[in-house]
Amino acid sequence: MNSSHYMTNLGEAARQASKTIASADTQTKDKALVAIADELVAKQSDILDANAKDIKEAQKKGLADALIDRLTLTSETVENMAKGIVQISELPDPVGEISDMRPRPSGIKVGKMRVPIGVIGMIYESRPNVTADAAGLCLKSGNAV
Repeated sequence: MNSSHYMTNLGEAARQASKTIASADTQTKDKALVAIADELVAKQSDILDANAKDIKEAQKKGLADALIDRLTLTSETVENMAKGIVQISELPDPVGEISDMRPRPSGIKVGKMRVPIGVIGMIYESRPNVTADAAGLCLKSGNAV
């Protein structure tokens, strides 16, 4: 499968998932975030093993030391990723929040309501912790990533 086809399939799957995520209630999203954090801790050994393989491959390809340093995970990094996701679960749910309510001359009130965007695409390199942060924030705000 070529990269264009892969990205199209990934985008379509994310769009489907976004419909479910957008309608999830706060408790469901928070439970999912805590479950993700728990799974990061439970699978820490597997994550670190896979990361070690990535580091070896990056070194073989001659990637810059600074890039490899950012790519490298440690037990502490994985634990901090999990803690960060738990912290996101403890934030207020932004979905449905109304702000800037203003009365119009007709008497109706008009305001802004926070709603999920749908699918968030991110481009970044060699920062595995960004993956966890982005996923957590997107889930909390009702978006797929």
